[in-house]
Amino acid sequence: MDRIDAVRLAAFSRLGAETSTVPERMDIVFIENFIGQTVIGIDSSELHVPQPVRVDLAIGVPSIRACTTDRIEDTVNYAAVRAALLALFESHHVRLLEALAETIARLLINDFGAHWVRVCLAKPAKFDDVAAVGVQIERRRGDLPAPGVASGVASGVASGVACYASLGEGLIPN
Repeated sequence: MDRIDAVRLAAFSRLGAETSTVPERMDIVFIENFIGQTVIGIDSSELHVPQPVRVDLAIGVPSIRACTTDRIEDTVNYAAVRAALLALFESHHVRLLEALAETIARLLINDFGAHWVRVCLAKPAKFDDVAAVGVQIERRRGDLPAPGVASGVASGVASGVACYASLGEGLIPN
C-alpha cells in the first residue's frame, strides 16, 4: 500500500468512527494481477468470446485475528476469493466493467466480511496501442444496501439513477 492509499484509508477510518460503518483500524488483504477470462463489453466483438480481465483487490477488514491466531478461518481466504471471482466471471450478466466492479465489491462486503474494498478491473487486450483500460472503485460497508435489498444493477433503472446521482455529490462547493 502506497502513501496515498494510507491517507485515503485513514480518511475512511475517520468517517467510520462518525458513522459506525468502518472500524477505526483496518488491515488490508490484497490480490494483485489476477487474470480471469469473461465475456464483458458493449462492442459486438466482445459479446460472445471471453477476454482477459485483470483484477486488483484491496480488502479492508478490522484487525485480522489471524495475526495472533494463525488460523485461516480468522482472515479473508485468498483461495475462496479467487474461486468466487472465477465463478462470477462465468455467471455474471453485466456488460460494463463498472457494473462488474460493483458486483465484486458487493461480493467482498456481503460474503467475505470486508468493511472497505478497492476493486480495480482492467481489460489489458482492448486496444493495441494502450496497455489497459479499466475502472477502479472504492466502497464501504455503509455504502451498500443490506444483503437482500435490490442493487442498482439488479433492480433496474430507478435505483441505478439514485446510485449515479450520488457519484458527484460533494465535489462542487456550495
